[in-house]
Amino acid sequence: MLAAAAFPAVGWTGAVFAQSKQPVIIGWLSWGARETGEPQRAAFRAELAALGWKEGSQFVIEERFAGGRTDRLPALAEALAARKPAIIVADPVPAARAAVKVVPRTPIVVIRGDPVVAGLVKSYAHPGGMVTGISNLSPEISEKCLELLLGAAPNLRRVGFLLDLNTANVAYHREGARRAAAQHAVEARYAEVARYEEIDPALARLAKEGVQALVIAGTAGLIVEGPRILKFALAERWPVVGISSAWAEAGSLLSYSADSSEMYRRAAYYVDRILKGAKPGDLPIEQPTKFELVINMKTAKALGIAVPQSILVRADKVIE
Repeated sequence: MLAAAAFPAVGWTGAVFAQSKQPVIIGWLSWGARETGEPQRAAFRAELAALGWKEGSQFVIEERFAGGRTDRLPALAEALAARKPAIIVADPVPAARAAVKVVPRTPIVVIRGDPVVAGLVKSYAHPGGMVTGISNLSPEISEKCLELLLGAAPNLRRVGFLLDLNTANVAYHREGARRAAAQHAVEARYAEVARYEEIDPALARLAKEGVQALVIAGTAGLIVEGPRILKFALAERWPVVGISSAWAEAGSLLSYSADSSEMYRRAAYYVDRILKGAKPGDLPIEQPTKFELVINMKTAKALGIAVPQSILVRADKVIE
């Protein structure tokens, strides 16, 4: 494990930019792939600019991407620490966990996931330590996803829920899925996977059990396998709803999630505050207040689903 490179052993010294004559290095550690999420990273940069930061002269961003492989995060965190970042933006919680192990005294702004459940902070209101940021969890999100799915395809009676057991907050999503099924009086079937090679057998079992649709309940981990999952779903004529706009963009019928661009903009706010001297542990972790519904009309047409106007008018984005 590397020692904390950016800060002395006594902890956070604050006001990093005022103390440095060189551009501040902002580390960026992402579980995902470089090719995805560029609009969100652009939102982060734009918000930093709006806050008065000039890229190149006042800050530079060192990026590391795991390409959907959690096992790569520790080595990438080590490589990032060698660049001596003043602060690290980690997306999502598994990336933050990897960064904390390598540079425990470097401020970390986490985007997405539940840092409380992951043990990275004491509480949302009083994080303590060196981690703060933005959670994308909402207690009602699974219920809302199923509500929207049933609004688009009201004749569904048996729905499958797919969860990734590697998700730090899998119990949260499992309970949300069960609560959603009970609330909307549908018959639910559950498939939980720990390794990517388990996905095809899990989907095949759901098909054998006669599910008519699929809810991707949480987990960023399955997005990397999205094309394979959605290809199977299309062959089975399943409408799919995912808790990330990446799902609708990849071909699911719907997605409902915290507004990802807004979360990245809020991450810039945290970076600004910390670089100007605020202690990370004193900045409460925000939970989402803005959500976005994305509808993929290409998929609707392919499935022969006439999405009601009552659902279309609620959409933040419609993919034609």
